Amino acid sequence: MTRYFLDRLVQSLVVLGVMSFVIYWLMGLMPGDPIDLMISADPKLSSADAERLRALYGLDRPITERYFNWLSAVFSGDLGFSRQHAKPVLTVLWPALGNTALLLGLSFLLAIVIALPTGIAAAIRPYSKMDYLINFLAFAGISLPSFWLALLLITLFSVILAVLPAGGIGTIGAEGIWDRSRFLVLPVATVTVVSIGDYIRYMRSEMIQTLRHDFIRTARAKGAGNGRVVYVHALRNALIPVVTVVALDIGFLFSGALAVEIIFAYPGMGKLIFDAIMGNDFNLAMVALLFATILTLLGNLAADLVYSWLDPRISYK
Repeated sequence: MTRYFLDRLVQSLVVLGVMSFVIYWLMGLMPGDPIDLMISADPKLSSADAERLRALYGLDRPITERYFNWLSAVFSGDLGFSRQHAKPVLTVLWPALGNTALLLGLSFLLAIVIALPTGIAAAIRPYSKMDYLINFLAFAGISLPSFWLALLLITLFSVILAVLPAGGIGTIGAEGIWDRSRFLVLPVATVTVVSIGDYIRYMRSEMIQTLRHDFIRTARAKGAGNGRVVYVHALRNALIPVVTVVALDIGFLFSGALAVEIIFAYPGMGKLIFDAIMGNDFNLAMVALLFATILTLLGNLAADLVYSWLDPRISYK
């Protein structure tokens, strides 16, 4: 296990290095640079001033040389300054990272707690009325655009009923868990509903397949009750594909909950990355996208470790 973990760690570092260059290269292909923005903000700057500034900041050098200069600065602990916020990148990044972790952590927890028992209930009685109802609701959740659902929830609970705030992260001057939780209800509900359908469908499908295996028939023949068969023998085997889907969703939701964060004015990583790219804030966008890459790699590594716990036949010796 230790050797496998070290091998995966080396692979992750290689992938992270390749992705850092790809992201840096793509950012360099974007039209405009910070000097162009400075010129548009100050028409008195001449073309000679622009060239001198590009030489000063190294923007006139080849992109590979600029990348390795940036990489050496990262290894020395200098992640740069955010042009938009005029602060160190990490100072801007940590609050948004904490907000996104809270939003996605609650959403994932709710989605898993609801999806697993619901998928199991549908699999135990396939093609029954309850199964058809669960499938209908799951497909409805998959089909709903997140921005449309967010607007619907705001209209219902913030405008018509006026029981929940429409956006933000807290009331000015107010503190406490209760005030913060009121602002989290609608964004958490939106992300949960959008992601829960896939988990229900995968859980149902894998549980139906698992319940048809020979070892399940053997357990029933030995007198095991239905609850023991489902939750002791079948569940661990059926969870493996679900773990894969959850691991792949972590990185996507980390940076992809953009519509939810914009509509609810929630200062998370998705909105931060979007604003940084649109504002040509290269340092902030680079580090934020690398954080999303790191989280995806860690999610895949955690999924591999969970595989060996769920199924003892999977060994990483």
